[in-house]
Amino acid sequence: MPRFVIDEDMPRSTGRVLKDCGYEVKDIRDHGLRGADDEMIFRFAQGNQAVLITGDLGFGNILHFPIGSYSGIVVARFPNETTTNEINRQLVERFKELSEEDFKGNLIIIDPGKIRIRRK
Repeated sequence: MPRFVIDEDMPRSTGRVLKDCGYEVKDIRDHGLRGADDEMIFRFAQGNQAVLITGDLGFGNILHFPIGSYSGIVVARFPNETTTNEINRQLVERFKELSEEDFKGNLIIIDPGKIRIRRK
């Protein structure tokens, strides 16, 4: 089961919901990284051998974050009007469709109702 690091642009409740599903989760806001640059957040996730969950499209830049060079990155792309409960529900549903191998080293983009994986 993958470990996750939650970026500060995700709802605070996302960590709680994933923990309730049995995942190990760290929120960067609980580790003194609020406002940290992308590189620091990326290093924190990698240091914890965790998949980063973020809404920051910059983490989808495969030139800056080459596929295969990390534990996994999930970019959650939801419209601003999407409720927190709906974001969390969709993340949990999509994660049920994925194996641990689907996360390792891959970029996963989750949009409402769909998932795309850029594999190493």
